[in-house]
Amino acid sequence: MAVGMRDDRPRFPSRPVAGGESDAPAEFSIDLSAAVVAVTAEEPRVLALRVGDRPALPSGPLEEHHRTLEGGLRSWVERQTHQQLNYIEQLYTFGDLDRHDGGAARALSVAYLALVREARPAGEMAAAWLGWYACFPWEDWRGGRPAVLDRIGAGLEAWACAAPDARTAEVRRRRRVLAFGLEGAEETSWNDERVLERYELLYEAGLVAEAAAEDGAPAAPEALPGQPLLGQPMALDHRRILATAISRLRGKIKYRPVVFELMPPAFTLLQLQKAVEALSGMLLHKQNFRRLVESQGLVEETGETTSGTGGRPARLVRFRRDVLLERPAPGVRPQGARRG
Repeated sequence: MAVGMRDDRPRFPSRPVAGGESDAPAEFSIDLSAAVVAVTAEEPRVLALRVGDRPALPSGPLEEHHRTLEGGLRSWVERQTHQQLNYIEQLYTFGDLDRHDGGAARALSVAYLALVREARPAGEMAAAWLGWYACFPWEDWRGGRPAVLDRIGAGLEAWACAAPDARTAEVRRRRRVLAFGLEGAEETSWNDERVLERYELLYEAGLVAEAAAEDGAPAAPEALPGQPLLGQPMALDHRRILATAISRLRGKIKYRPVVFELMPPAFTLLQLQKAVEALSGMLLHKQNFRRLVESQGLVEETGETTSGTGGRPARLVRFRRDVLLERPAPGVRPQGARRG
C-alpha cells in the first residue's frame, strides 16, 4: 500500500492447519499496484506518487465493490493520477512474510504492468513521471559501460569475502557472474532481461537503500546519510515491482509488438528505434533494425512526412495491426545490439 494512504483493504481470516493451530497471521490484506510505463523524449519513465520520502507506485486496496482485480487497479490509478490505462497485464503476486505496511495483517500485493502514452498526471495524490534509470543506473548501456558497475563489483566482492565459509563465498561470486556478467567482459555476457535478478542480488548484499529498512541500519558503511547507495530508492518493495516490470517488458518486446502501445499514432522509424533502445538500455544497429521491422511487416506508411527530425523530411509510419493475425510472435528482437 502506498505510504500515507488509508488502510481500508478487506481483511481475510486465515484457516487453521488441520491437527493444530495455524502459525500464519490471523488475517491478510490485498493490495493492487501498477507499474505504469511510458517512453518520452527517448527515456523510459514510470508513473510515481510523491508520498513521503520515497516515490511510490500507484496502488490501493482491493475493495468490496471492485468486480475484478484489474477493475480495482484501473480505478485506483485513475483516482490517484487521472491516467487512463489501455494495455495492462498482471505481473506477479508479492506476498513475502516480511512484506507489510506496519499493521498486523500480512500484505499481499498483486502487481500489474501498464503501457501508456505519457500525459500530465493529476488526481487525488501528487504524481510525476520518474525515469526508471534513476532507480537502476546500471541498466542503461546506451552511453557505454555504466560507471556504477565499478562500485557494484567492489561491493559484491566485499559481500563474497564476508561470507561465513569458502563455499558460500564461491556461490556468491557465481551469482554475481550470472547476474552482471564476467568481470571486464560485461559487454558480451550481459543479459538485459535479468533486471530483477540483479536488483535482488544487490538487495541481499545490502547495496541498496531498501535493504536497510528491515533493521534500520545503513545499507553499507560507505552509504551517506540521507542518500541512497545505489539508485533512487522507492517506498516499500516498489522498486522490486518495477524491476519485475522492466524484466517482463524487455523480454516481451522481442516477441510481441507491445512497444507500439507506447508510440503515438504516427511515428518515424528512428523514433521507434529510440523507443526500443530506451527500453532495452542498449543501442541498435540502424540498418539492421529497419530491415527487421520492414521484413516482419510491423509498420505501414501513412503517406505523410515530418520535418521535426532536424534533417531531411522523414516518412511517418504506423503499426500495422494485421500482423497480429499473420504470425504468432511479431516482435522487435534487438538484433545487432551494441552497448554504447
